[in-house]
Amino acid sequence: MKSNQKPIGFEEAREIILGKACPLGIENLNLAESLGRVLAADLVAGRNLPPWNNSAMDGFAVRARDVQEAGDKNPVDLKVIGDLPAGKQWKGKIRAGETVRIMTGAPIPAGADAVVRVEITREINRGLIQVFSPVKIGTDLRRAGEDVRAGSVVLKAGTEIRPAEIGILAAMNNSLVPVYQKPRVSILATGDEISRVGKTVRKDRIISSNSYALAAQVIEAGGIPLDLGIARDNRKEIRDKLSRGLKADIILTSAGVSVGEYDFVKDVYRELKIKILFQRLKTRPGQPLVFGRIGRKPVFGLPGNPVSSMICFEEFIRPLIRQMIGRRNIFRSEIQARAGEVLEKSSRQTHFLRCRLYRKQGEWWGETTGPQGSGILSSMVKADGILIFSEGRERIEKGDLVRVQLLRDEIPGII
Repeated sequence: MKSNQKPIGFEEAREIILGKACPLGIENLNLAESLGRVLAADLVAGRNLPPWNNSAMDGFAVRARDVQEAGDKNPVDLKVIGDLPAGKQWKGKIRAGETVRIMTGAPIPAGADAVVRVEITREINRGLIQVFSPVKIGTDLRRAGEDVRAGSVVLKAGTEIRPAEIGILAAMNNSLVPVYQKPRVSILATGDEISRVGKTVRKDRIISSNSYALAAQVIEAGGIPLDLGIARDNRKEIRDKLSRGLKADIILTSAGVSVGEYDFVKDVYRELKIKILFQRLKTRPGQPLVFGRIGRKPVFGLPGNPVSSMICFEEFIRPLIRQMIGRRNIFRSEIQARAGEVLEKSSRQTHFLRCRLYRKQGEWWGETTGPQGSGILSSMVKADGILIFSEGRERIEKGDLVRVQLLRDEIPGII
């Protein structure tokens, strides 16, 4: 695809970025380390679960027909021929008038087809009980394979591994789990004016917050950040540091992609044979976003303003990482909310407005977090979501329905 000098729309940009992305390779992780990862192959059950008929209760294994006439006034006497704890097998067979004391999880003895709970029995002595209520065949009995049948697909590829999946993987005796690899994401901050966190900051310098915010976003999305440090506004320094980052699966640079005299990043991209697919968007914030590829590896030149950088990551890079790790749902959850204020803009751009959410008369409402400048990082801190003010729309009236991408999972009332 030829480099596109004209700004392109939000959806078109997403389509270009995500169009060729696919999950990375597969690695086998220890079961205990697989939480939160994505299964890379179908899990086929190698055994029934449970593997045999077993008791669902502490009680007595019986033949249901032996206690059909049992009642409060005419209890049925059964001979107790042994005890069966979980983890043991009964070698004999229960015959008419006999029972075995059984614990929860123990295999049902041959001849028995039901379990009588302790609560409806009375022990006359260690060798004799009375049963005061009838039971049906299968009562309090877990059938072999009632949970999982041997040969069936228990978990499909693409399943996120949560605690429940960990449990069934363990029950299926899977000590190693095939999962999609996490992409390594190199991050290079550029600019003469930025300093590392923790150093004495000169009056003419700012802290490189983008390096840390982007690394955190990479981790939250499911990737592995690789910090390349800071490159000054010098072609050779940018090229040298960026060259080391090309071994990663995704390459990010921060700042230096606009049209300023010292914005050298795009020139370095061309020197490194990075094919630029687009370099401007019809979005705000995030208009000067450069996207290219070196081979099949995606390369992003992010704006230097912190909000622009974070929004571009949210809208384009986070879905890409989630697609590369095999997630089925790669986008943020969305809700419909009512605008809590009048909003206006040019129809030629999509605006991503940071908003707070609140309940009013049983509906969700959203209001901006205050000033929406691309350098106002506190607007991200305060935000519950991103209100999408789409291209082609110039005005939103108070009370109009709007799309809101959720940034927080803990918003009260949001499922």
